[in-house]
Amino acid sequence: MARHSSRVFWSSIAVFTCALGWQASASESAFPDFGGMWGRNAFNFEPLPNGPKPVANLKRLPSGASDPNALVGDYNNPILKPEAASIVKQKGAISLTGNPYPDPSNQCAPYAPPFHLAMQLGVEILQVKDRITMIYNQDDQVRHIRLNGSHPKGLMPTPMGDSIAHYEGDTLVIDTIGVQTGRLAMMDRYGTPRSDAFHLVERYRLIDYEAARQAAEKHQKEDGPAGLGGNVGVDPDYKGKGLQVQFTIEDPKVLTAPLSATVTYRRIRGPWTEQICAENPAEYYPTKFMAIPKSEKPDF
Repeated sequence: MARHSSRVFWSSIAVFTCALGWQASASESAFPDFGGMWGRNAFNFEPLPNGPKPVANLKRLPSGASDPNALVGDYNNPILKPEAASIVKQKGAISLTGNPYPDPSNQCAPYAPPFHLAMQLGVEILQVKDRITMIYNQDDQVRHIRLNGSHPKGLMPTPMGDSIAHYEGDTLVIDTIGVQTGRLAMMDRYGTPRSDAFHLVERYRLIDYEAARQAAEKHQKEDGPAGLGGNVGVDPDYKGKGLQVQFTIEDPKVLTAPLSATVTYRRIRGPWTEQICAENPAEYYPTKFMAIPKSEKPDF
């Protein structure tokens, strides 16, 4: 009798444990699945129909699309405070000379948020129960996001900042603060600066195929194709859902109001080509040399 009772007890424990495991698995599977490789064929932010617009290129091609060979940000955009507008104007003047100004891409530096949304064409999202990892195609950039956490007190700024996330139904919400400032601190490809007051909230969700196609193709027509030799190629045969992130940037030292925009991704064909990029003083163009950074004092 005792042996039978023991078997019943342990059988009950096993059933209970399996039930807990099923519940945990079901709970995790209830989250939206953003896994896999996503991409787009155009740079920069997609403006929303209403509200303030992101900085756009003043230099246009005869077709009306943005000129990829000259990044002249619209320094008259009312979203910019005067000092920020002056910086954007200065960088545009450099670009018109034929030389690119230093940015995280041509300096092989971290693509700190939200520059990654303006510059990166491909992203792979890895989801587990306590964190999200985002791997980007350009320069082997990686972003780590904690789920259901909180920003630490006394946060020390880092190159990619501190990102925490949670799910709201079918949406992944990512909150980022604590991104380092410095020479390459910029929000977009036009050099809009970023201050220590910067705060970014991203909301990722899956959208219907047709909505994703229309949004992506509209932006590509207006902003121009990236033209990177097919390193990231959208799969024309895939008819499943697309991925869209709507984000809001707050930086009261730089912007006159919060700025919201979107980026739309679709499934890509196969893996992207590896791009090796290490921080270097020579950049990507001749006759231009940036001195190697030196510390004023040892950090140990």
